[in-house]
Order: sequence, then C-alpha cells, then structure tokens
Amino acid sequence: MTLKDVKVGQTVTVQKITGVGAIKRRIMDMGITKGTEVHVRKVAPLGDPIEVTVRGYELSLRKADAEMIEVL
Repeated sequence: MTLKDVKVGQTVTVQKITGVGAIKRRIMDMGITKGTEVHVRKVAPLGDPIEVTVRGYELSLRKADAEMIEVL
C-alpha cells in the first residue's frame, strides 16, 4: 500500500521510498524516512495534494510523490 491509498485520519508507518535520485532525496529531506509515522490529515477535493503530519509538522504532498512512499 502507498501513502496515496491511505484514508483521512489514519496513521501509518513508512516502509520504503521507491523513488530514485533527486525525487527520493527531496522526499527524505522533508522528513519522510523509513520507520517514520505519518498521519493523513486532509485530502483536497480532487485528490491532489494530500496534507499529512510528519514529525510534528504539517506537510502537503503531491499525489505522484505520495505514490512513491510505501506504508504499512
């Protein structure tokens, strides 16, 4: 399952980031690393972007980026 598939209000743990190169580095620089808990706060009406809480701060992610984050 990816972060894109998580429902609003759920908290999940990051298992793996499947992106490569600069995209993977950008996601990791935002604080999303293996083992981090992510809480999905809101999803925009058209599904993009997704607002999550990571390490105590709010973060908006594009659907394409959320698709690269495998969660459990």
